[in-house]
Amino acid sequence: MKLECDVLVAGSGVAGLAAAVTAAHQGARVIVVEKEPVFGGTSCFSAGVVWIPGSRQARAAGIEDDPALALQYLRGEGGAFIDDVKAQAYVRQAADIFGWFEDHTHVSYHLSPLWPDYHQAVAGASRGGRSLGANPFDVRRLGPRMRDLRPPLASTTLFGGMMVGREDLVHYYGFSRSWQSCGVVGRRVLRYLMDRLGGHGRGTRLSNGNALVAMLALSAFERGVELRLNTPVQRLLVEEGRVAGALLQSPGGPCEIRARDGVVLACGGFPASAELRARYYAHVSAGKSHRTAAPAGNTGDALQLAGQVGAALRQGQHHPAAWTPMSLVPQPDGSDVPFPHYNDRGKAGYIAVDRRGRRFISEARSYHDFVPAMIDACRDDPEVYSWIVCDSRAFRQYGLGRVPPWPLPFGSFVSSGYLKRGRSLDELAQICGIEAAGLHQTVTRLNAGAGRGVDEAFNKGADVYERFNGSRGHSPNPCVAAIEQGPFYAVKVVPGDIGSFVGLQTDESARALDAGGRPIEGLYVAGNDAASFMGGTYPGAGITLGPAMIFGHIAARHATQRLRPA
Repeated sequence: MKLECDVLVAGSGVAGLAAAVTAAHQGARVIVVEKEPVFGGTSCFSAGVVWIPGSRQARAAGIEDDPALALQYLRGEGGAFIDDVKAQAYVRQAADIFGWFEDHTHVSYHLSPLWPDYHQAVAGASRGGRSLGANPFDVRRLGPRMRDLRPPLASTTLFGGMMVGREDLVHYYGFSRSWQSCGVVGRRVLRYLMDRLGGHGRGTRLSNGNALVAMLALSAFERGVELRLNTPVQRLLVEEGRVAGALLQSPGGPCEIRARDGVVLACGGFPASAELRARYYAHVSAGKSHRTAAPAGNTGDALQLAGQVGAALRQGQHHPAAWTPMSLVPQPDGSDVPFPHYNDRGKAGYIAVDRRGRRFISEARSYHDFVPAMIDACRDDPEVYSWIVCDSRAFRQYGLGRVPPWPLPFGSFVSSGYLKRGRSLDELAQICGIEAAGLHQTVTRLNAGAGRGVDEAFNKGADVYERFNGSRGHSPNPCVAAIEQGPFYAVKVVPGDIGSFVGLQTDESARALDAGGRPIEGLYVAGNDAASFMGGTYPGAGITLGPAMIFGHIAARHATQRLRPA
């Protein structure tokens, strides 16, 4: 079978769909191919946050953000590893391009004005205003294609499919203390029950990355973009020195697609490839444990395809991936599902300890910072892991990991072994295999300063970002409280990631580059297939999806130049 189009996009996450929508808006015929039976990629597992300096939402809230400050911050983060040309292109164009999506597609976002950048000590860091969150979206608007949308990560939903957006967390945490929160949660649960009774098989109110993917997908379908599932790319076609299409394996057999204007690779990087993890993740190559939250299909296809036509990898990075601590939630069939720990660690009354009962970092620091500290703390151990520990007071208010707060039941998590519970610290230590003396010493030291809001060991709650991660309304330090009321609880966490940073070298137009830095005509790369232009750092919430959208748009805009009026 042979087909023709203007732009061929490989991958259906945010980067690929952003490119598809943009190209179709320019009048291009676009085909998106996806190797998996569902579309959305890792983006569907994400929080859906985008990092956009100087957005219209920030300006409307009176937050002025000079692009020079954002660039200064990225340079301070990335240091020698930053791709300065792409960083400049991003801070210069991100706000306008994101505004284009809001004006011309179903993309709809709100400002998180108090969400600071992750490293406040770095010059140019913002105290809030660069991170935006997706508004809820009704998946029924996709019509029959709603069944093809990848569900969210199972461990992050309630009742087998009810999504909880970050904007909802304050109400779930405040369910037992606020009539307003009780009402909000009640309405969410009632809608979910009606959705299930109505035969939808999932909640129809989408949030987080699922909402963003659905917004882009609907916009693409309305513009005639063709989406083909179960269709992996086998090889790129090169004619007269230009990438001119691809050979694919479709459900109906081999397929050749000619793309007049270019091919965009947006296949999601390689976090699910055991081979590439062992090559680039030092702790994995040393035989230590690791767990990705990315879909199983993200195995580095784009790196292989582009490499065959001479594209170069950019390997020099501070970190090869976006690190996140994961706990593993047992499932009825004997498998487990990773749960990313974004919210619990920073709250008052929570600490993380190694097997010796020692803390190793301020738990309120970013997830990307937490994992390297955990790996270093376990450098002489056969396994890398730690325990997040809390007492009953904190547990009732916020839960722990996948375990929801009171009044939802949690006995199944104890019986499955996911949640450890001890009437005393000694009993908890014995159950977890933690050295009891070390745990006692750690908790005693924490409790000594907790009443004054002081963490003598790691100064938890030291800056505005750490306090943002703390317990709302808890004083004098929202990140620090005594751990003293039994029973005590713990969940085991291991190193994990939400995407790879090592990737293909690209220019400011998202064109793939060869080893000599020359563009490969007709080949574009966006999303996690492209090397992190931030140098393998994680400056703030939304630094993967933001660039995925922006450079997906830039790639399509460049590829379709011949279709645009002069």
